[in-house]
Amino acid sequence: MTDANAAPQDPSRESPPHFTAVLTPHRSLGPKGFMVLMAAVCAVSFGTGFLFYLLGAWPVIGFMGLDVVLIYVAFKLNFRALKRYEIVDLTQDALTVTRVAPSGKSQSWSFNPYWVRLSLEPRLGQSSELSLASHGRRLVFASFLTDPEREDFASALRAALASTRGAGAVQ
Repeated sequence: MTDANAAPQDPSRESPPHFTAVLTPHRSLGPKGFMVLMAAVCAVSFGTGFLFYLLGAWPVIGFMGLDVVLIYVAFKLNFRALKRYEIVDLTQDALTVTRVAPSGKSQSWSFNPYWVRLSLEPRLGQSSELSLASHGRRLVFASFLTDPEREDFASALRAALASTRGAGAVQ
């Protein structure tokens, strides 16, 4: 059954190829693991501090407590840094990379998908570098991914760019 009010479908107006990826840093320790780790650190610290207290070296307890506080602060700062992410969005008209900092502040870069050049450069003794370049502008992104993840992502984005470029040539 057709709707008399519906607009006829134009075959040239098919949805353009679309690619979206959200890149996040790897987090090896979740909240539950963090609680277990901090409980173990507290237990060891308390036990050691209590032992020194019994031996008459009571000032050591303060240093053991300071160790626990410093470990806690270090992990919290690390978890805060893990809140950053990047969104790569490819449409027929633009390849947009949006970088969101842990504070929530975001920056976006937009490239023409027909002119942009994607390069994955291996660097001796360092992680590889994934970048986009077009018209004198260059953006290094996905820096927090591991080398294999970066290679997989580069392959997927390269295929999406090729698909977008091919779809644009047909229209």
